[in-house]
Amino acid sequence: MLAEQRDDIDNPLIWPILSVLEASPQSWKVHYLMAELQKNTIMDHLDDDPQLDLFKRNFLIMNALYQLQEMLLPQQWLQVESMDIRLMWRGAGSGFVQHEINRDDPLRGYYMDWSNYDAQLEDVRELLSSFWKRYQQHVGHCSETTVERRNALSALGLSETASDSEIRRQWRKMALKWHPDRPEGDAAIFRTMCEAWQSLRL
Repeated sequence: MLAEQRDDIDNPLIWPILSVLEASPQSWKVHYLMAELQKNTIMDHLDDDPQLDLFKRNFLIMNALYQLQEMLLPQQWLQVESMDIRLMWRGAGSGFVQHEINRDDPLRGYYMDWSNYDAQLEDVRELLSSFWKRYQQHVGHCSETTVERRNALSALGLSETASDSEIRRQWRKMALKWHPDRPEGDAAIFRTMCEAWQSLRL
């Protein structure tokens, strides 16, 4: 089972991911890669908790990407950024620039450490909370701006009597619908959704 993979065994996603990248030399995003692997039924269900399941899928993909990055040098360079994953060939006139792996990159260090795969739910929640804070800064969220509960619920299309679980379900639905990376996404609406969700979580 994938959960039992450790340093002495290759990540089983290495070769499927390489096949996807070689077949489509476009720029990939982590969640698109995940969808492609799920479409081909390569990724198993990894945890009963949805947040842990998503975390473990993401961990395995990032771990495989960083392993591939090292394996492919010097003939190829695998750009590993969550929003820009690309396989580049070395060749005359290809514009290929010699790259070096940044072994001090904390993100790389995190995903190459298999002990982090076994993170507990509280650890994952803390990571997600940290991610949303950074993402809000990225999309222009002002940390001093707060949305009153009533306005936040209204922004999410909920009544004032909405339960915590209803709020969470609606947030996920709206975030998926309006995320800027989606075909019909809208950064401004997504930013409002983020503000509403963060306000309701306080």
